[in-house]
Amino acid sequence: MFRNFRWYIVFMLFLAAIINYIDRSALSVAMPFISKRFHLEPAEMGLILSSFFIGYALFNFIGGYFSDVFGPKKVFGTSMVVWSIFCGLTATAFNFISLFIVRLMFGVGEGPFSSTANKAVNNWFPIKERARAVGINQAGLPIGGALSGPIVGFVALKFGWEWSFVVITLIGLLWTLLWIKTVTDKPEEHPKVSKEELKVIRDGQMQGNTSSSESLPLSYYLKQPTIIVMAVSFFAYNYIIFFFLTWFPSYLTMSKGLSIMKMSVVTMIPWTFGAIGLIGGGMLTDYIFKKTGKLMFSRKLVLVTFLIGAAICVGLAGIASSVTSIVIFMAFGVGFTYLTAPIYWSIIQDVVRGEKVGGVSGFVHGLANISGIIGPSVTGFIVQFTGHFTSAFLLAGGLGVIGALAVAFFVKPLQSEAAKEEVVQTRTV
Repeated sequence: MFRNFRWYIVFMLFLAAIINYIDRSALSVAMPFISKRFHLEPAEMGLILSSFFIGYALFNFIGGYFSDVFGPKKVFGTSMVVWSIFCGLTATAFNFISLFIVRLMFGVGEGPFSSTANKAVNNWFPIKERARAVGINQAGLPIGGALSGPIVGFVALKFGWEWSFVVITLIGLLWTLLWIKTVTDKPEEHPKVSKEELKVIRDGQMQGNTSSSESLPLSYYLKQPTIIVMAVSFFAYNYIIFFFLTWFPSYLTMSKGLSIMKMSVVTMIPWTFGAIGLIGGGMLTDYIFKKTGKLMFSRKLVLVTFLIGAAICVGLAGIASSVTSIVIFMAFGVGFTYLTAPIYWSIIQDVVRGEKVGGVSGFVHGLANISGIIGPSVTGFIVQFTGHFTSAFLLAGGLGVIGALAVAFFVKPLQSEAAKEEVVQTRTV
């Protein structure tokens, strides 16, 4: 089925991403039931939604670092088991505190996901295919979000919200068994990878690479302005996504009066646009690189253009009145936002040596996911004290503009220490 085995790796990561967002979105979809059961105020709902990101942000970096040390196979398998178990334990929560703790540990399990997936793509793909590979595997995230609404909504109404978390736990454990039995950390370790495919991968990993040819410590990369700015921009990206992920379902039921079932169906639309955006973003930047030969230009053009477009759409959704207009604006907002996602991961792979990609990816992703700790809580307090969501939408859009401009002006290829020393010597002669 997979003539080139590297695309099987992407397929498995794609399935993992679907499971990831089904699991993660389940609480948002079930929140109307849970808030009623535990008598939660909007601010308390925001704290519960934020609790996930405390463990998640911390283990973005830890998981990414471990993927450099132990390989993505072991880290991914362990991560999926942990997050699946704690997803199921959500059904056993009995009050605010127990739900907060379970969601925090659930975040710990999911933390290594994206940085470890980026490490796997870096190991298995030539540069000219990486953005595409990232886009396809990450496209599973919005698809999982789209599927979560109908699945959780149906099971919750039919059998009770608790059972929806049990079902998706079993799905995660089944994926883990398949992953452990069928993948390896590197292509040269797998018996199904041909010599021809291995040559394509290894030769293509040098083409157009702007990363240093010398081995540098992880600390070197973590201090670079380009890496810090990428984290700032990724923070803005994540704020928009997590605002939609955690609060949009409740917004439709609380402010627009949609039933649980209608809300579950309506939320599928922006997620579908998101999946298209993820695949399209990776293909578009690879196409621009192929035509221009300018690697960084191809990345920045796509990221800056579409993150600004996303910010505008999200802001307009906040001031629109009809449900139809709101859903249309959010669909394009989510689609444009996700279109930029492969670019973040691709730039990291472009400027960082392969053996440090996991750690740098985790560092950037961890800083970016502080938005998940702050955002849902901030939104909860805004809604509770203003009585509406408009300011929350405008805040998310404003951060998107800041993130886009930061990349436009401050992200540049990294210069190695040897190259810097050569420049200094030239200037002093």
